[in-house]
Amino acid sequence: MPKLNQIVAVVAGKKSDAEKAITELYHKVKKPQLFEGITKTYEAIEVNGEELPSEVKLLQFKVSEAISQFREVMGPVFDTTLTQDVANTRARADVEVDGVAILKDVPVPYLLFLEKKLTDIQTFITHLPTLDPAQKWSYSRDTDCYVTSETWKYHTKKLPRVLEKAPATDKHPAQVELVHEDRNVGKWKTINQSGAIPARDQHDMLARVKKLIEAVKKAREQANMIDVENKRAGDAIFDFVFGKSV
Repeated sequence: MPKLNQIVAVVAGKKSDAEKAITELYHKVKKPQLFEGITKTYEAIEVNGEELPSEVKLLQFKVSEAISQFREVMGPVFDTTLTQDVANTRARADVEVDGVAILKDVPVPYLLFLEKKLTDIQTFITHLPTLDPAQKWSYSRDTDCYVTSETWKYHTKKLPRVLEKAPATDKHPAQVELVHEDRNVGKWKTINQSGAIPARDQHDMLARVKKLIEAVKKAREQANMIDVENKRAGDAIFDFVFGKSV
């Protein structure tokens, strides 16, 4: 009695081989001239009349042969696929990570689905933004996000000032010049916010999803070790469609 993993290994190959063979067969059945033949013989009416050579075009293909080849190629595909699908309804395994069963008694089709979707989750996690390592971040419950410490920066403005270049005397007024200079008139308080996550959190998520993917693969391998009973479907299908006499 074969194992399910042995059936799985051959089904893909049988389907691929059948697809190529059926494609060639389709090309043949689309050529009506292959199914046509003729035999022409000449018989003189008069004794010692002119003799002409016979004309013969042999049949190259017959519908019965096409059906026979179709059944021969597709039969194993129908049979092995049924064998696999029936076995998959019985093949189950637990998904365990570090000795803990994350999922129990999971059927093979769902394990295949799960493996693909976990890979999608892995891709999603790799694209999550992480906090800028050049900044020092802390989580704020008030804003429900990560924040930096506050920083201050002066706001300057050019203000006029009278610059006395020479004092006044009894003969001359003071010499003054109006200049503009930058003066601190206020200051900005800045706190950066981020909805990203720490890089370590992303790393931990990726590590966990990787473990889970590996666990799913192991579960699928374990489930595929069950014994299977060979099933046959091709003959019943083809006998009904084409008729047993064909």
